[in-house]
Amino acid sequence: MVDRPKKPSALATTTGSSMPPTAQVAQSSDRVTATLPTGESCEVLLFGATVVSWISEGGSRENLWMSEAAVVDGSKAVRGGVPLVFPVFGPPPLEGPTSRLPQHGFARISRWEYLGKSTSESDSSVQLDFGLSSSNLTPEMRAIWPCEFGVIYSITLGQRSLDTRVVVRNEGGEPWEFMWLWHTYLRVDHNAAAAAATAVPYEAVSRAIEGSPSGGYAPAEVSCPADRPAIRKAGSLSANETQWLERRRRVVLDPMRDLLERMRIPGFDAGKYLAAYAGNATALPNYGVAVSGGGWRALMNGAGALAAFDSRTVNSTQPGHLGGLLQAATYVSGLSGGSWLVGSMFINNFSTISALQAAGTGSVWQFGNSVLAGPDKAGPQILNTADYFKDLAKMVSDKFDVGFNTTLTDYWGRGLSYQLVSGQDGGPGVTFSSIALDQQFIDGNIPMPVIVADGRAPGQLLISSNTTVFEFTPFEFGSSDPTVYGFAPLRYLGTKFTKGIVPKDEKCVQGFDNAGFIMATSSSLFNAFLLQLNGTGIPTILKNAIRDILNTISESEEDIADYTPNPFFKWNSPSNPSASSDMLTLVDGGEDLQNVPLHPLIQPERAVDVIFAIDSSADTSNWPNGTSLVATYQRSLDKTIQNGTAFPAIPDQNTFINLGLNKYPTFFGCDRDNLTGPAPIIVYLPNSPYTFLSNISTFQFSTPNADRDAIIRNGYNMATLGNGTVDAQWTTCVGCAILSRSFDRTGTQAPDACKQCFQRYCWNGTLDSRKPPPYKPQFALKPDGTVIKVKKGSAPEVVKPLTWNFAATVVIALIMALI
Repeated sequence: MVDRPKKPSALATTTGSSMPPTAQVAQSSDRVTATLPTGESCEVLLFGATVVSWISEGGSRENLWMSEAAVVDGSKAVRGGVPLVFPVFGPPPLEGPTSRLPQHGFARISRWEYLGKSTSESDSSVQLDFGLSSSNLTPEMRAIWPCEFGVIYSITLGQRSLDTRVVVRNEGGEPWEFMWLWHTYLRVDHNAAAAAATAVPYEAVSRAIEGSPSGGYAPAEVSCPADRPAIRKAGSLSANETQWLERRRRVVLDPMRDLLERMRIPGFDAGKYLAAYAGNATALPNYGVAVSGGGWRALMNGAGALAAFDSRTVNSTQPGHLGGLLQAATYVSGLSGGSWLVGSMFINNFSTISALQAAGTGSVWQFGNSVLAGPDKAGPQILNTADYFKDLAKMVSDKFDVGFNTTLTDYWGRGLSYQLVSGQDGGPGVTFSSIALDQQFIDGNIPMPVIVADGRAPGQLLISSNTTVFEFTPFEFGSSDPTVYGFAPLRYLGTKFTKGIVPKDEKCVQGFDNAGFIMATSSSLFNAFLLQLNGTGIPTILKNAIRDILNTISESEEDIADYTPNPFFKWNSPSNPSASSDMLTLVDGGEDLQNVPLHPLIQPERAVDVIFAIDSSADTSNWPNGTSLVATYQRSLDKTIQNGTAFPAIPDQNTFINLGLNKYPTFFGCDRDNLTGPAPIIVYLPNSPYTFLSNISTFQFSTPNADRDAIIRNGYNMATLGNGTVDAQWTTCVGCAILSRSFDRTGTQAPDACKQCFQRYCWNGTLDSRKPPPYKPQFALKPDGTVIKVKKGSAPEVVKPLTWNFAATVVIALIMALI
């Protein structure tokens, strides 16, 4: 039993006077409901003390989202509302009092006591108090949590707010640590500005998870777990990824069925096909999405494509659209500017593009100022420009003060975080490995993000095609290349590994894998812009800090990210160029010309058979010309580095332009019999002008909001071919590409519609290597809304477009004026 302090006494009544309306509180066997005289209400289950409804605006607006599959009978945690996480968040630690508890603890799966109510004098609010103590726990839970405790949870319903407060007491003699989290699910208008806005549920954007034990940017020493972290040899998937993949492959079956059925491939029953092989995950399609580098151009163009692939985007599941492709994908990789998009989306709880870019204070993608200027004082971040720069300097200094090397990349990463990571001051304690703590990711409900960077060996000045390519996943950091051929647990970066183990006299380190630092590592090419901070208005403290760094490095090292201590010290020494150095340096992932991050997705152990390659490179007049695909293909032919990876044949860059392969989508690798190995099909999606000239400079520091929105819309049109108006069969052909390798594995004859699609979109080996004229692509869609439908070998045909409500106001995002 939990006793509530300061219980309200009964109010004296006054006879002969008219009593005003009062807040009403009703209690049943399983819940408590409070309603104000003005109509606002909230409903709280006794199971988990979970708030399952909060209605405001006089009783007209529901603010919480509940899953249609939510169970409220007390048999399992509630999916939706405001679940409580206590005393541990995510998977329990390996040691300590909470090590035996279920994930997210017991508060959300225990029955609470209702302790009573308190009302304000004006009856404009009502407070409900709930209690949980050791005596409320089941015998099974008491056996694994013997600590004596008491919790009082207060929920105050106001006319314009729902406030929550908790008091946790240690009722025993032994100290214990705990975590507390309100795991809120908000119902948010997907596009408040659009005429046909609908309420789309998604978990609150402002839930980037802090994984740094210091609570800030600096890493910190922690006790190593009993099973001390170690470097594992490449050549197979980690145990963590293998287990996650098993869950993910089961989860994608339903969204893949929905997607393929909506694609309506003539002569093919998608539901029947998937049902026939539902028990054999290796027979089913397995695909990924790769988002190229290219600064904010790449972020914006890629955001439009991911919005097109996301079933949560308004109208994305209508005919001619591709919504749901993201929900059925296994991996999403990003590099440089593409890493900002992928990182921001996944670090912020797999938020939708429209949620990330929503207008108003508290949104994440508010890019009114460049990184070199800092956020507005009145914006969602609290710092003015002067304080912003002081914060950058202090955070990086904190890391240096605890013994870690710092470079320009640290400052770049902190600046990026203000633009991309939810949380005060850019979430300095948010780590990339914390994605593995997101329940959506744990359950396999979202794809796995992968960020790519290039290795830079000691003394190396030019990054060659055979440089080591490193990848970051929520679980690991390392490379499958034969040079390093190993992976370190990402959570323990900063720990001193030697020959693959942590010596007994060394402690472990956590918090090194700061999310902004990893995104900055993949985009370290932009470090040069920090050198512009010698202008006026920049605090001396930051100028001096950057000057000190420049005094210790050469001009050729301005682009490095320092990962000292090298986790691969004395690892794989015969071939690892950094094995003898305690310093490991990385650079921008596109410096080897592989600007589309295909490398992690073509590793044989991942068995990805289709890759949607979104290319926003600046190869010719800031448009792509296939250089990235050429680089990956050429690398796959180099037996000293390719290490079993295979890639379909790719033509030269002149052929890309002369045949128009860089203007419209093209499939590479359609004929599996003509491949040298198990290469995937590449669905090449080049940035091209559909409705806007989206070829802004990679190094453009600011972009007007109207242009920003237009670039994202253009990216949506690029991915959908104008929602199917450039080619009404496009979605069918995408479905055929997804299924092609699966058809091969199951011995299924491809439908005639797919054969027609492959004739239309597959590169057939034709070459035209003549030097092309200056590249000046024309719009695919007319400004007046009509669509130029291009058929190969025929004149353009103008047709009317389908309705598309992905309004420009939805796509408020991206262009912060950073590059």
